[in-house]
Amino acid sequence: MEGHDVIIIGAGPIGLACGIEAKKAGLDYLILEKGCLVNSLFHYPMNMTFFSTSERLEIGEVPFISNNPKPTRSEALEYFRRVCTSWDLQVNLYEEVKEVKVSTMGSFSVTTDKRNYSARAIVLSLGFYDLPFLLNVPGENLPKVNHYYNDPHPYFRQKVAVIGAANSAVDVALETWRKGAEVTMVIREAELRSSIKYWVKPDIENRIKEGSIKAYFNSTVSRITETHIEIKTPEGIINLENDFVMAMTGYQPPFELMKSMGIHFQNDEFHTPIYNEKTMETTVSSLYLAGVVCGGLKTNKWFIENSRDHAKLIMKDLTG
Repeated sequence: MEGHDVIIIGAGPIGLACGIEAKKAGLDYLILEKGCLVNSLFHYPMNMTFFSTSERLEIGEVPFISNNPKPTRSEALEYFRRVCTSWDLQVNLYEEVKEVKVSTMGSFSVTTDKRNYSARAIVLSLGFYDLPFLLNVPGENLPKVNHYYNDPHPYFRQKVAVIGAANSAVDVALETWRKGAEVTMVIREAELRSSIKYWVKPDIENRIKEGSIKAYFNSTVSRITETHIEIKTPEGIINLENDFVMAMTGYQPPFELMKSMGIHFQNDEFHTPIYNEKTMETTVSSLYLAGVVCGGLKTNKWFIENSRDHAKLIMKDLTG
């Protein structure tokens, strides 16, 4: 069994930051990632622009130079590849962690789909993009229903229903509409989210106001068929012709994996994991959290720019 001081699960930006700090501290580390490098960022829409400026996304003292005031997805992918290469980080890609157990000796055994490892400590730097919130309505399993969005071109001259009120839903609605789709938004809340990017919010509000994009507020999709969607609105049930449903309803962390490791959670609406904010250690000794996973279902609490320091806190505790 291959042994390490620390195994970092997740090769997103914060997982890479943890690897950098582990290397700087002289620890024998390994980063495990079930997909490609910065897998969540890779699955963002092709034309996505970050909310943050490039310098707030920097890790490992590697400059992030962008051609735009706010970097794009492609620039971010290039940057984090360069970070990984510059630091020569030990990352095993396309290797999924199946199980983590605490041994009687206080160390951890990690089983992946390829091999077994042991480690003195574990850092969970897990994203949440792989587990979408489901609508749980009849017809959700139809091929026309998508929980991920990449490019607007396939929706040219199609009737598209976009479900959601946050940034991802707004981006999808505007992009597909501009590429010739007939767009209807179905929004559970009474209004769009206040967290929508400030340069985008006036755009979507004006498109809705002028009727270019139809929006149903305080409404939910109750049924999906091959040709229609059924919307429950305050005025009653509406049936609309429909070709595609883009369910931009958000995503969640892998709670089952976390529970199987013995992590405890607060009794709150966000299912927030319990951890020491000064060390990032969970209720399990030498098991740490870093990045967005710290917020539980509150996935808009932690970002790259405000969780980069998690890596330093963890490695300081490990070497202290």
